[in-house]
Amino acid sequence: MISAAPGRPDNRFELLVQSVTDYAIYMLDPTGTVVSWNAGARRFKGYEADEIIGQHFSRFYTAEDQASGIPALALYTADHDGRFEAEGWRVRKDDSRFWASVVIDPIRDPQGQLLGFAKITRDLTDQRAAKQALRDSEERFRLLVDSVTDYAIYMLDPIGTVTSWNRGAERFKGYRADEIVGQNFARFYSDEDRMAGLPSRALHTAETEGRFEAEGWRIRKDGTRFWANVVIDPIRDPQGALLGYAKITRDLTERRESQRALDEARDAIVQTQKMDAIGKLTGGVAHDFNNLLAVIVGSLDLARQRMGGGTDISRYLDNAMAAAERGATLTQRMLAFARKQELKLQSVDCIGLVRNMADLLNSTLGSAIAIETRFPLALAPAHADPAQLELALLNLAVNARDAMPGGGLIIVEAAEITVDAGERPDLSAGSYIRLAVTDTGEGMDEATQQRAREPFFTTKGVGKGTGLGLSMVHGFAQQCGGSLTLSSEVGVGTSVALWLPVASGDAAEAAPARSEAVDGLDTPMVILAVDDDDLVLMNTAGMLEDLGHTVFQASNAVDALRLLEQGAVDLVVTDHAMPGMTGAQLADAIEACFPGLPVIIITGFAELPPHASARPRLDKPFKQAELARIVKASRASRAPDPLAHATAAPGGD
Repeated sequence: MISAAPGRPDNRFELLVQSVTDYAIYMLDPTGTVVSWNAGARRFKGYEADEIIGQHFSRFYTAEDQASGIPALALYTADHDGRFEAEGWRVRKDDSRFWASVVIDPIRDPQGQLLGFAKITRDLTDQRAAKQALRDSEERFRLLVDSVTDYAIYMLDPIGTVTSWNRGAERFKGYRADEIVGQNFARFYSDEDRMAGLPSRALHTAETEGRFEAEGWRIRKDGTRFWANVVIDPIRDPQGALLGYAKITRDLTERRESQRALDEARDAIVQTQKMDAIGKLTGGVAHDFNNLLAVIVGSLDLARQRMGGGTDISRYLDNAMAAAERGATLTQRMLAFARKQELKLQSVDCIGLVRNMADLLNSTLGSAIAIETRFPLALAPAHADPAQLELALLNLAVNARDAMPGGGLIIVEAAEITVDAGERPDLSAGSYIRLAVTDTGEGMDEATQQRAREPFFTTKGVGKGTGLGLSMVHGFAQQCGGSLTLSSEVGVGTSVALWLPVASGDAAEAAPARSEAVDGLDTPMVILAVDDDDLVLMNTAGMLEDLGHTVFQASNAVDALRLLEQGAVDLVVTDHAMPGMTGAQLADAIEACFPGLPVIIITGFAELPPHASARPRLDKPFKQAELARIVKASRASRAPDPLAHATAAPGGD
C-alpha cells in the first residue's frame, strides 16, 4: 500500500484515493504485481489489502484471458501506447464474475524510466445488464414488428421519408426494404391525392393533433390499388422535439369487398322478404276481398234479376251492404297495420264499451263460446279511439274463438296498473288500463308466440286470412301511446292484453256530437262534386241529388276551378287522391280564389297535409246519411248569403 509520513503533502492524495469506493484504484509494479489497494478495490473485488498486495494482477482475469495472454498484452499496450482501455469479464475473490471497465496508465520518473502502472477499474455489471436488456428489448420489438405481415409498420422522418420497413409492408405494398427506404411515403398515394396535398396534410394533422387516421385508396409497386386504413402517430423525444412518425397501414380491400358483397346480399334478402310479404298480403287480401265481392256481385245480380218480377229484393241488398261493410273493416285493418288510420282519441269508458258490445260478440262468436267479464267496481277511463278499440276487441275475440274449435270460455277483464320509469321498455311511466282477452284454447308454443305479432303471420292456413288481425291491434295500441302483451301456454290457452294510457282530466268525455238536425239547413244547394274515378263521382253525385241538391261534376281539379269561374257554388265535395292536383291542393286554390267557399275532402287514406287536416273530411266508404250530415254541417258553418244564387250556375247561359 502507498504510504507517506503524517503531515506530508502527498498524504492528502492517499486519503483521497482511499476514500473512493466506486472505483478500484491501485498500482502495479513494472511486472504487474499489485503494490497498493484502495477501498473501492476491496469493495467489489473482495480482497483485503494484505491478501492481494504482492500478488500478480492477472489473477483478476478469467482463465481464458490468462491463457490468451491478455494481462501481459494490457501492460505492453499501456507501456508502448501510453494507455490501455478495455471492457471485459473479471473475477472476484469468490470466483464470481463482473463486467469491468479497465484503464491502465504507465507511471514514469522524470527521466522516463517505467516505475509501474496506475490501474483504475469500474464495476459495470449493472449498467451492462441494463444495456443488454435494452438491446434485447429492442431486438424483440424489431423482430415483433418485422414479423407482422398483416400490417405495414414503418417509420418516417419529419419530412415523410421512409426510414424503416417491415415484412407486412413488403407483402402488400410490393417494395423491398432496399427499394423504399429513403423514398418519400407520398409515392403510396394516387396522383389525385398527391395533387390535393393529402400526404402533407396527413403529417400536419398527426403533428398538430397527435394522431391521423383515415381510409382510402393506396398504390402498390405494380400500380394496382388497395383500400387501406392508415394511422400516423408522431414520435417525439423527452423534450418534445419531433423525431418522425410511426405509420401503420392495413390492407382492407378484401374486407371492403366482403362487406359490399354482404350488403348486396342483405339488400337482396330484404327485397325477397318484401316480395314475400307482398305476396302474403296479396294472397290474404285477395282471398278476403274475393269472398266479399262474390257476395256483393251475386246479391246485386240476383236483385237485378228479381226486381223486374216485383219480388222483394231487400235481403239481397242487405247481403251486399253487409259484405261492403266487412270490406271496409278489412281496409281499416290494413290501415291499422300500416299505422295509417286516423284515430279520434278521447276518454273511453272501457266497462261500458265492452257491455255495449255484448250482443255483437254473442252473435259473432256463436253459441259454443261463453263470454265472462271481470271488471272492478270502478275503472278510470282510457285514452283511445272507441271505434278502433271495439274493432280491436272484436279481432281478439275472433282469434280466441278460432283457437277453440270445439267451444270454450273467453274472459274479458280490465284493471288499472301504474308503470314506473324504466319498468317496461315498451311503455312510458304512468297509469294504464290493462284490457285483456283470455281464452281456454289450444295455446301457442314459443316459436308461434315470437311470430304472432308479425305482419301477415297466420296459423289459419293459406288463403284463409291476411294475418293482419293481431298486427292491427298492436299498431292501434301503439298509436294510442300504449302497448300489447301476449302470453300463452300450449294446451292451456292464450291471453292478449291491451295497455292503454289512462285519460287525462281534460280529455274529451265523449265523441263529438253528430249534427243530426240543423234548423234552417234544408234549403237545396248547388254543389260541385270532384273525383277522377267516374264510378265514384257518379255515385257521390247521385247521393247528393237524391238529397235534393243540384250537382255539377268535374273529373279533375283543373275542370273544377274552371267551373267555379263560370258561376256560383255553395259547396265543393272533392276526392283527395287525384293526379295532377290533389283535393287538399284544390281546397287551397279555392280558398285563395273564392274565400269562404266550404270544401269537403273525401279520402280513402288517413293522412292529409297538416294544414288540410282541419277541413271537413269524409272517409271512404261512406253512406248517404254520413254524406248528408257532413254537407249540412259544412252549410251551417257558412253564413247565409242572400245573393248566393243571384248569378248563373256553372255552365248556365
